[in-house]
Amino acid sequence: MSNTHATPEATAQLSQAHPHIPYQPLGGTGLMVSAAGFGGYRVDVEVGEHHEALEKALKAGINLVDTSTNYTDGHSETLVGQVLGKLLGQGVLSRDQVVVVSKAGYLQGRNYEVSQERKQQGRPFPELVEFGQGLEHCLHPEFLDDQLGKSLERLGLKRLDVLLLHNPEYYLGWASQQGLELGQAREEYYRRLQQAFAYLESEAQRGRISYYGISSNTFPQASDHPEFTSLARAWLLAQAQGHGHHFRVIQFPLNLLEPEALTRPNQPGGQTLLEQARQLKLGVLTNRPLNALAQGRLLRLSEVQAGEVPTPDQVGAAIADLLASEARLKTEVLPRLGLDQNQGKQLSEFLAAAQMLSEHWPQFHGLEHWRSVQGEYLLPRIHAALQFILQAQGEDPEVSGLAQEHLSLVAGTLATIEAVYLAATAQEIKLLKARLALADPDWAQATVLSQMALRALRSTAGISSVLVGMRRPAYVDDVLAELARPVPVAPRLTSWQAFQGPGAD
Repeated sequence: MSNTHATPEATAQLSQAHPHIPYQPLGGTGLMVSAAGFGGYRVDVEVGEHHEALEKALKAGINLVDTSTNYTDGHSETLVGQVLGKLLGQGVLSRDQVVVVSKAGYLQGRNYEVSQERKQQGRPFPELVEFGQGLEHCLHPEFLDDQLGKSLERLGLKRLDVLLLHNPEYYLGWASQQGLELGQAREEYYRRLQQAFAYLESEAQRGRISYYGISSNTFPQASDHPEFTSLARAWLLAQAQGHGHHFRVIQFPLNLLEPEALTRPNQPGGQTLLEQARQLKLGVLTNRPLNALAQGRLLRLSEVQAGEVPTPDQVGAAIADLLASEARLKTEVLPRLGLDQNQGKQLSEFLAAAQMLSEHWPQFHGLEHWRSVQGEYLLPRIHAALQFILQAQGEDPEVSGLAQEHLSLVAGTLATIEAVYLAATAQEIKLLKARLALADPDWAQATVLSQMALRALRSTAGISSVLVGMRRPAYVDDVLAELARPVPVAPRLTSWQAFQGPGAD
């Protein structure tokens, strides 16, 4: 295990080794961090491409890595540990140059299984929030201690630079489900935070963490929102730990279509979240820079390539052909299989994609929603049905031919519908880019939306590092291309307001 940690002296020297990477203070920690950090949300130790991407980013000078105990069930931390260990062993990096951030609070996957085992043994984690099947949450020191130990082991570290409480507002969501009065729920929420802070202070004194903080999706919410996390109140809890406390970093979502952290005055005195964080000299990490949630849908803030747009008649014809193929399978193939009633009903339902599409294809909430429905619902059901049919019929060439023909029609129909959503998204992105260019001439210097979105954030004062999901080397290249393009850091509130002006979502 590495027994060192990030230091102000080492992180400050990075700009000499990587002159094309901008570095900024991580609040009052003294550490300097790259303007974009490596977000480890979906990286997995078992995916070679993820190793390549992280290694490429670290070698290029990106020195902040953000992960969590629950990302890919711990495999994200294991990946970070392996890549760091490799580069440290080769002498490519020194541990004191790299800022490693992790988070704790979720019980999913193996953590959830452990929780159920402990319950059966009569020793559940205290103050457990049982949010739903397969999902629990906990801020109690006993659980945090368990998670920190496992995190350090997976990362191969003796000290974590920053440990964040991961979306603690799950307690408030659970309390609302239980019908607890909001004022009572909030008092208990901040009591639990204070208890967690006391534990984290003890770990800072012990030397297993350097700093701590909160990662909350509800930091930017309106102050009367039932799941709002108040930075002002969290700061008071930290101050109660004594002078020289180690509450120094916060994390929250911020992107072009969710600008509330810098436009909504939800703090005392009419300050915004970002204004108060700057005043308190907190390190600010922003997440989801390219995945915007707006008007109940997800928009990926990156370029798409759209071709010729199919007409509604062309979409209808493709669906009609698929519907005919489904009918043929149901009338000519299913009766041969000797299925019981339940099996026949389920297979018929799995082979009913065309009926669903004929009714709903124009009603999906954009390209990402369509892709989610396609990948998580339609295709798994269709493939499962066809696989069952082929296994049941053995090597019947007629059935095999019908199945292949059906798969071809499925692919063609889905591609036709996707072309419609691609075209709509391409037009939406074109308008966003035009608005960005008009809002701020500095933002117009980037030419693709992903870089413009990153540029808008990293050029805004008060943001220490923008966490970007860089699972592929090409994504790393995209970020590095933007970081190499100089841009002054300024408050830019007028620019954000101009972008959010007439015509904004």
